[in-house]
Amino acid sequence: MRSSPGTKSFSASAIKAIDARFSKAGLVRSQRGQSAQHSRAVHLERATPEELASPDPIPRRAANGVEWLPVPGWNFSWLWSGFSTRRGGLSRAYCVEDAHGTLNLGFTAADDRETVLANQRLLAEAITGDAGTPIVTLRQFHSNRVVPASRADASRKLPHKADGQMTDEPGLLLAILTADCIPVLVADPRRRAVAAFHAGWRGTVKRIVESGIGRMRLAFGSRPEDLVAAIGPGIGPCCYAVGEEVLSTFEAQFSYARELFREVYDSDPVRRKYPMLFLTQRAPGHSPIGPSLHVDLIEANRRQLLAAGLKPGAIQVVNGCTQCHPELFFSHRASHGHTGRMMAVIGIREARKSRSRP
Repeated sequence: MRSSPGTKSFSASAIKAIDARFSKAGLVRSQRGQSAQHSRAVHLERATPEELASPDPIPRRAANGVEWLPVPGWNFSWLWSGFSTRRGGLSRAYCVEDAHGTLNLGFTAADDRETVLANQRLLAEAITGDAGTPIVTLRQFHSNRVVPASRADASRKLPHKADGQMTDEPGLLLAILTADCIPVLVADPRRRAVAAFHAGWRGTVKRIVESGIGRMRLAFGSRPEDLVAAIGPGIGPCCYAVGEEVLSTFEAQFSYARELFREVYDSDPVRRKYPMLFLTQRAPGHSPIGPSLHVDLIEANRRQLLAAGLKPGAIQVVNGCTQCHPELFFSHRASHGHTGRMMAVIGIREARKSRSRP
């Protein structure tokens, strides 16, 4: 069939060349016209939750009672960093009456503002040794927006609306709030600059981490091969069941999308033998029986760090699935929305002033 005048036709070789360019950039051509229900025509790799579970995290306990997770191998004398847990705080909003208080670090509707501020001071003291270290937070909205941060931002009445921030100013902590989403911390030991990113599935699809590395290159002259990164606790592939639309969205952006997803089957032998007893009317991805579609956001963000130019050995993964360990982490899914917030923090130590001799 001959093309009508004014229209363009592409040969198979030309389309193949275009696909090769997209693939090199980690992209695929738009899949317009294909409905989401066909996205699993090719079966995904199958697994059980136990096979996808990560090792249990071992928190560090500070002198003030706060329990937090350090980044393995990050022994830089100039750097502050860490991931909070729910243990060691003063909040009573998310614990039973006879339990110890929790370390809620977000201004949620159920908790008292002054209590949250006191919790933030406890975390700052645990990480930096000084409860007065300013903490800069964001109004997160699942975007790929990254903003510069300074000490003045810690006292802003209304924080910047973004999902990533960066600085080369010493003496403050950049903070990302999470309760299932993936926190990512990045440091540049050569330029002494740091950044923190909030990566839920929407932010991951929008390449928040990859674009954030690009912002560091522009702002600080950072070279990706010099950077180190840490991916913190979040909901793991063992628990993060999603719908078909999430797979379709990832497939529209990443050539390796299917490698991030698994079909997960419940490992309970009773459920496998008598599946009709456990049927529900819940939406796909939200039922306790398999198969369900699970996504690995930790691996997705690790791949973005690699695509941005970081060396594989420079990326640390701090284990801990927030839904698997509700006694250690806040989890939005595990608690059906009634939950506190954790913090991932990173900052540059202030240089100690040398004492002048009399």
